[in-house]
Amino acid sequence: MGDAGMSTVEYAVGTVAAAAFAAVLYRIVTGDSVVTGLTDLVNSALNTSF
Repeated sequence: MGDAGMSTVEYAVGTVAAAAFAAVLYRIVTGDSVVTGLTDLVNSALNTSF
């Protein structure tokens, strides 16, 4: 007997895992080091003379 799709429990576990992964990525991207790095990159790009 092969199941064609995921069951409700599998959907729930997948949704929780996806939400946890999104929360971790959000914490990384909004961390001070990333924000500082992106700010420095943008500032250096804007201050570059052609």
